[in-house]
Amino acid sequence: MQNSLEGITVVAVEQAVAAPYASSRLADAGARVIKIERPEGDFARNYDKLVRGQSAYFVWLNRGKESVCLDLRSEPDRAVLESLLASADVFIQNLKPGSIEKLGFGCVNLRRRFRRLITCDISGFGEGGPFSHLKAYDLIVQAETGLCAITGTQQGSARVGVSVCDISAGMTAHSAILQALFHRERTGEGAGIQVSLFDAVADWMNVPVLQHDYSSYETVRAGVKHPSLAPYGAYRCVDGKDVIFSVQNDREWVDFCEQFLKQPGLTRAPGFADNMERLGNRARLDEIIERRFAQLSCVEAMQELEAAGLAYGRLNEIAAVSEHPHVRRVQVGTPGGVIEAIAPAAIFDSQQPSLRPVPALGADTAAVREEVKSRLRQKAARA
Repeated sequence: MQNSLEGITVVAVEQAVAAPYASSRLADAGARVIKIERPEGDFARNYDKLVRGQSAYFVWLNRGKESVCLDLRSEPDRAVLESLLASADVFIQNLKPGSIEKLGFGCVNLRRRFRRLITCDISGFGEGGPFSHLKAYDLIVQAETGLCAITGTQQGSARVGVSVCDISAGMTAHSAILQALFHRERTGEGAGIQVSLFDAVADWMNVPVLQHDYSSYETVRAGVKHPSLAPYGAYRCVDGKDVIFSVQNDREWVDFCEQFLKQPGLTRAPGFADNMERLGNRARLDEIIERRFAQLSCVEAMQELEAAGLAYGRLNEIAAVSEHPHVRRVQVGTPGGVIEAIAPAAIFDSQQPSLRPVPALGADTAAVREEVKSRLRQKAARA
């Protein structure tokens, strides 16, 4: 399963996060991914120098790829890309709006010439609509989709701490490409896919938008508490550590009151009988819960929550996550040496994944240029 896409060739004119996320997952599955970089390289290479002198983002999202430097403003280098696309299965690009068309590699043009090719254009706001011409980065899209408006505390909005719009667009593109490959197996036809950061996260915003559209309920910023379920959030223990726990249904609410709070009468008390009542009385409910947590250490609180059959966890800092006993690691070669990264989430047949290395800038340029020349010579000989 780890090499299920072996034999599939992906050409990616990509930068930053969204498109590299999609192509890296295809590379993990055994596809040959030829990453086309400008002569100075994908600008994500320079986001930081914190992983053995390399960017954490680049190391995470570019393992298993071939790095080929092309200046697509020059005709000879455009001819190299043209030759690569003629034998490719998938073409992914996320240049700024209109750029790939100006270079002669727009998806409509490519699909007309290469019937089996699957093209995937990733952009900030998509191909249509009043914002489609704009460049867009992750935080801009978090703000535009309302994600920031429901993230943070009552004192103000906040950005989600990772590039969630880029990642969600990459995930969407990855699944759409796999769907298109399956479609091609059945029909012989490729497909043209468009994915935008805005659409990817707007889909994730369905719950608060539907709640707004069809009721008077408005999602509020609740910090480290769930905006529409109560009790569900972080509470401070006597040793200063925070524990998060969740009540998802009526049975868990009864168990929580009886076994953890030691207040069985609270289960049907006015203002606490169901989730919507508890949301309306969250401040009163939190006072009761906070008093109970203030009697227990973190370990004691988790033991009692587990005994009550409730879900719980610690509010960990990054240092604790790095040493977390449940985190799976995998070795990845990089130009600066071998590192240990967090492993991909999907596990196939209980096997440990084996990931190919992160390429140095232009590491495969000469070999791919020679490959293209050889292919053209063979084509000329057959003519």
